[in-house]
Amino acid sequence: MSLYKRLHQVDPDASSSEPTRRDPVLDELRQRIHHHLIEELGPVLYDKRLSEDELRRRVHEQLQAAMALERSPMSAVDKAKLIQDVSDDILGYGPIDRLLKDDEVSEVMVNGPHSVYVERSGRIEKTKAGFVDEAHLRRIIDKIVSQVGRRIDESTPMVDARLPDGSRVNAVIHPLAIGGPFLTIRKFAADPYQIDDLIRFGTLNAQSARFLQACVVGRLNVIVSGGTGTGKTTTLNVLSSFIPTDERIVTIEDAKELQLHQDHVLAMEARPPNIEGKGVVAIRDLVRNALRMRPDRVVVGECRGGEALDMLQAMNTGHDGSITTIHSNSPRDTLSRIETMTLMAGFDLPIRAIREQMASALDLIVHLTRLRDGTRRITHVTEVQGMEGDVITLQDVFLFDFGMGIDEHGRFKGHLKATGVRPKFTEKLADLGIRLGPEVFQPEAFARRAGGV
Repeated sequence: MSLYKRLHQVDPDASSSEPTRRDPVLDELRQRIHHHLIEELGPVLYDKRLSEDELRRRVHEQLQAAMALERSPMSAVDKAKLIQDVSDDILGYGPIDRLLKDDEVSEVMVNGPHSVYVERSGRIEKTKAGFVDEAHLRRIIDKIVSQVGRRIDESTPMVDARLPDGSRVNAVIHPLAIGGPFLTIRKFAADPYQIDDLIRFGTLNAQSARFLQACVVGRLNVIVSGGTGTGKTTTLNVLSSFIPTDERIVTIEDAKELQLHQDHVLAMEARPPNIEGKGVVAIRDLVRNALRMRPDRVVVGECRGGEALDMLQAMNTGHDGSITTIHSNSPRDTLSRIETMTLMAGFDLPIRAIREQMASALDLIVHLTRLRDGTRRITHVTEVQGMEGDVITLQDVFLFDFGMGIDEHGRFKGHLKATGVRPKFTEKLADLGIRLGPEVFQPEAFARRAGGV
């Protein structure tokens, strides 16, 4: 079997384009019982004083009572499925509730009422889950966004929100979503990953982990870059865990995802416009306000626009040790993206002035890539050295060795290797009492790139 086929092989049953066949009689019965429960329980469903177990008990009692009133003949299997479906709709998130509880699923993608995909181990596969119709899917979307005080309707047909466990939610409805609504949920572990987990996954190795910990403790300004779904937020969370507990940390995000365990953390979340199109509070506004809150560190979930200029200003005015993420394809591209986003702030700044700000503010770029085998790896740990003429000079401290090839399962054998270069900022770290021995930067031979990789 070719490498391409091995890497893209999925279960033929899971990838079938045919939607799951639904029984219209069962669907009608489920709808009727669902509405009956809403009428009977009413405000009880939204009573914050009730524990989850007590609410679940009451729902199941009413379910059993409603089922006893129905005279439709049903098998035990159909009855059990009906109870589970209605229970998931009332207490959870409908047909995708079981997918969200599956620890192996990292992302749930709903491409309309009858098309639900998931990501497992970095691979996308189709599931047999499905909604009754668009109205059923809309109810679940409304339930999700209302929990965090957001709204979605024809005047605001796109929304970013989060589940109570921190999982990121994006929803798009009519008229923007053709064949939709569309719902994408990126799950986050209830117990956040630690550095040991990333080492075990192969995202980085112990040598580079020790180096990154020293950089964060030594208050270097770090950019975590990479494409969509490469693990930037997870890596940012792990790096933030290295921040000493006696420092005041301000985190700024579109939708809260970071899970820091330090005591002195102030989390701020951007706010979308209200129904009149007013009241918006952007990331940039929060970054500017954060500088008045006496932070030791400013951690921004992601820079997407003009806030990049404010972030550079913060890094250059005594807020050392700040961390943020940026979408890009390489460390060099990261600098180009920051340059472009700084110009989006609306100031007519000379390019050289922007680059001087960047060269002065930034110390390290940690770049992630999602490889073809579905794994997420740190492929570059790059020092920002300074300016040479009009160009910012970069120096790779660690690089992923792609030349080691792939194994029989299509997984990359390579790992992150030190290039042998000792970064300039090690002197700054040494002044703070953080000493990195020569073994951290001990170079390994890089393999020649294997054919076909």
